[in-house]
Amino acid sequence: MSTDPVGRFLTALDPDHREAVGAKPRQEQERLAAAWERELESDDELDTLDELSPPAAEEEAARRVMEREIGQRPL
Repeated sequence: MSTDPVGRFLTALDPDHREAVGAKPRQEQERLAAAWERELESDDELDTLDELSPPAAEEEAARRVMEREIGQRPL
């Protein structure tokens, strides 16, 4: 498992978003990964899910971040 936040974020994304984010500049990938890490740290529901299935919590946080981003700017 990668310890690089961008790598972990890309792994948590669904294949379509992974490809789209992977094509973005590194700075944008880092911004999205930072938003993903904040989502993981700040949501108590994800803490509970993380205890049961860390990959599921990471996927849910990635989904939430991308849902917000899609509403703000095109992929």
